[in-house]
Parts: sequence; C-alpha cells; structure tokens
Amino acid sequence: MVSAAVLVVTWYGWYYLSDIDEDITTTDVIASSVTEDADGVPRKPLDGAIDILLVGVDSRTDAQGNPLSDEVLALLNGGVADGTQNTDTMILVHIPQDGTRAVAISFPRDAYVEIADGFGKHKLNSALARQKNEKAQELRDKGVTDEARIELESTLAGRKTLIKTIEGLTGGSVTVDRYAEVNLASFYEVTKALGGVEVCLNEATSDRDSGADFPAGRQTIEGAKALSFVRQRGGLPGGDLDRIVRQQVFIGALARKVLSTGTLTDFDQLDRLVTAVKKSVVLSEGWNITEFATQMQGLVGGNIQFRTIPVGDPMDTWSDGNVLPVDPAQVRQFIKGLATDDNPSKAPVTTTTPSGPPPSAITVHVYNAAGVNRLAASVLDMLVEKGFKRGRADSGAYAETTSVRYAPGERASADKVISALSGNVEAIEDDSVPRGQVLVYAGADYAPPDQSDPASVGVPGTDSPPSTSSTPPITADGVVCVN
Repeated sequence: MVSAAVLVVTWYGWYYLSDIDEDITTTDVIASSVTEDADGVPRKPLDGAIDILLVGVDSRTDAQGNPLSDEVLALLNGGVADGTQNTDTMILVHIPQDGTRAVAISFPRDAYVEIADGFGKHKLNSALARQKNEKAQELRDKGVTDEARIELESTLAGRKTLIKTIEGLTGGSVTVDRYAEVNLASFYEVTKALGGVEVCLNEATSDRDSGADFPAGRQTIEGAKALSFVRQRGGLPGGDLDRIVRQQVFIGALARKVLSTGTLTDFDQLDRLVTAVKKSVVLSEGWNITEFATQMQGLVGGNIQFRTIPVGDPMDTWSDGNVLPVDPAQVRQFIKGLATDDNPSKAPVTTTTPSGPPPSAITVHVYNAAGVNRLAASVLDMLVEKGFKRGRADSGAYAETTSVRYAPGERASADKVISALSGNVEAIEDDSVPRGQVLVYAGADYAPPDQSDPASVGVPGTDSPPSTSSTPPITADGVVCVN
C-alpha cells in the first residue's frame, strides 16, 4: 500500500506534466497549529529540511471515497472492511534543503506508543482510526446526518491525530510539513502504470491471508502480486518487521524505476503514472508538486536510504494484544542522528587478541543500539558462550557504529570483548562503568563473527530467531534480497 508514496520523493519526472497540481485530491491536514509556534512563526525541523509523512491506509475506497468494486477487492485479496481505517504503513521521509538525498524512516504499525489527543497508549496504527471513530460519533450525536460530511470531517481529524502522534514520538525534533496517503487502489494502479518493479527473495514464500506466492530469487512484480509482496507478514521470521523491510525494498525498487532514464523519457508511461496517482493518492493542501519537483532534481537512487525506528522485543498487552515496545528517548536520538551530517571522529579500533583477565572475570552488558529485533540478547548469548560472565541485555540509544565502554585502566578487558565481537569496534574509556565490567553497544554496523550479513541472520549457537533488518543497507540503488 505504500509504493505510490515514493513518488513524493521522486517527483522529478512529474515536472513535465504541469497540470498535476490541479487534479490531485487534497486534504487540509497540515493546520497552522501544527506548522506554526505560538507567535505564528513557522516551525522548522533541526536542519531546515522537509519532512513528509507517507501513510498507507487499509481502506477499501479510492482517493475520492468511492468504494472499490467487489471484483477489484477480490483481485487485490483485500477482503472485507472491518469498520476501521488502520494505517498499516507509516514512513517519515526526511529531505534536507538541497534535495540531494533522502532518508525514509519506517514506524512499525505495532509500535506501542502514546496516541495524541488523550487516547492513551496503543498501537500506532490505531491513531487515525481512534480519532476518526470518536469524531464521527460526536458529529452524529450533534444531529449531523450527512454521511459524506461525517466521513470527510472524521477522517481529517484522524489524520491530524496521527501527525501529532508521530511528532510527539520524535520529541518535537520533526515537524511534519507534508502528508501523502495511499490505499489498496493506489498501490495497484501505480505499480501497473510502471509495468512492475524488480525485487528479490531469499527463499520461496507463500501466505494465504495476503495472497503471497513467490519463488526465491529476483523477479518482477506488479499489481495484485506487488500488493501481496508488501502485505505479507504470515510465514515471515520477523513478522511485521520483515514486512517493513519488504516495503522498504519495494519502495527503493519503485524509486529506481521512476528515476531511470527510460521512465523519465517515456512520456506515455509518465502520463499513465500521473493518471494513476491523480485517481488514488491524497496529498496535503498547498503542496506545489511541480515546484517541489525542481527541488528534487538532484536526487538519485543511491541517495535514498531506508531505516526503521528502534523497537524492543514483542510483548503481549491486555488491550492491544502483541505489540512492539518503544522508548521515545531512543526514537528522538535516532531521528536526531539521521537529521545531521556530523561525522564525529572515532577512536582507534583494535582487532588483535589482547592480554588481560580471563573472559570469566569480565561481566558483559549488551545494549541494542541498532533497533534490530533481539540483537542485544543474541550478542550477549554469543559472548557468554565464549566464556564471558553474563550481564544484562537491554535497549540503548541508537548508534551507527558498534562500541564498547570500559572502566579506567581496564582497556585490556575491553580488548578481550572486542576480539570476541570481531570487526571494527570503537573502544571508549568511561569512568561511569564499574570495574570488572564492559558495556557493549551493538550499533547499526554490527556484524556477527564469521557472518557476512550483519543484521539479517541470528548469531550462531543461540535459540534467537533471525533478526529482521536487511543488509547491505537498503537504498534505491540496486536489488537487495530479503525474507
């Protein structure tokens, strides 16, 4: 449901069709209360970038609110609406002012967060639906009988609550400047217009609920098959987190297709693409697409990167079922890290086998600084197998690089741990670390020993399921094989 949204990032080709701004369905969702401070001065993100919230909704209507036909629903394996409108895909696209790169940050649908406007803590994907349902009931209680008006006003309220929830989760470090919404119909229409995109699977997979039935290896998919590819969660080792990776590689493939010379110079294909988007995508009001296209002309496939906010291991709740716990402080640090170009210098690394105390005399604590499912537990299990004393496994602030922290005068202990981890690991002296202990922060670059895939496989010798991030890092430059 999200691939159409990549067009927001790759609007380059649309510059040639000047009527796009006149015919797109819009929503007045970016209110002044969201974009201005108390003095009426526009608020800006950390680096003055544009931040776009892309939303894929589980809706059985098109952009104009018209119900999809039974024939189309059957083709899409869409099923019957359950009376709600959950947002099954939420991606924040961060684009600096120069328009030469973009980071697309996925927010898992099952992230357990504080919903804005007083709804309490629930799954993130319920934010829009909770406010929409409440607003609709409020209008009916006031005597409103016009269902079209109820649908319009309640959906608008739901979108605003979702935006506030995302902004609140980032701690105010991000202000959503633009909004784009796609649904089942838009996904189908846009992928058909493009003639499909190329993806790759590690293994053959099948899932009755989504209609997914794919062989292993590289393949081109479009329409209903493309929808099944990004909707599948059953049968995947990482569940919804693996589905996020599917969505990311598909968006990357779609961006690569749109940015290719063949697409940008094929005006018949561009016309089909724009026609599909006009029919099925909703954008925030005041978004001048042709003007935006000129700002994005420096964007190329390799400069679009995809990331996912850090989450904890799945847990059960009484009201929301199985959820992914989220630490807002980690999310804020994660977002700030992606919104800056700073590259702090690293201390020298070591890969030699050091002298010092035996592993059994060193207590190791491991922190998941990559947002990879069960990473801390897997790394700690591996170190315990190598003789180190078990400490705790916990979440940590997001970090691009892996590091170890050690007490003053105990560099030899840190070197022992670094040798066991393998790879490039930063050693940091920290007087807050107790003597006899070493703290490991497994960052986004962490690679298990003797493994070429640092984030898509579990550490050998443990019972942990494979983690759900894919390597090499997902961009729009090249085909990456995933679960």
